[in-house]
Amino acid sequence: MKTNLLSAVLLFVVLCTLNSCSSDASEATTVDIKLKVVEKYDYSATELEAMNLINEYRVSVGLNRLEKINHISFKSEEHDNYMIANKVVNHNDFVARSENIIKLLGAKTVAENIAFNFSTPQGALNAWLNSPGHKENILGNFTHFGIAIKEDPESGKKYYTNIFAKI
Repeated sequence: MKTNLLSAVLLFVVLCTLNSCSSDASEATTVDIKLKVVEKYDYSATELEAMNLINEYRVSVGLNRLEKINHISFKSEEHDNYMIANKVVNHNDFVARSENIIKLLGAKTVAENIAFNFSTPQGALNAWLNSPGHKENILGNFTHFGIAIKEDPESGKKYYTNIFAKI
């Protein structure tokens, strides 16, 4: 009985913490702030592993590999830091992130997957692939991506933000 209840609670938590969002250039609004493309991003081994897993999956189903863009990973990291600081898992300010990528990089479409509390990139990818909205983003008509995986220093839990773009 306890195992069934624990399994049901775990499934509910996973479903509640996994979300996906998308945007396209037609939804963007004008931003008058001076913006600059971030050119340097220091990838962790875990982030590089996650990107490789996503690309391996895309290739296995006949899709193109995505090219990483440091600026997109930086925007992903900003969102991880926001979620950690506020102890939330959400897509708050996705429109601002997508508008930034559209304006600075010339993206036509932008989408985002987030995940929380997966110890490995493979675990996060498996969860995304089992979620129709997340899987749609992974299989989407994109050319580039970025990712950030950050650990909350207080809880030790990992936050994942993965942004896709068609440029």
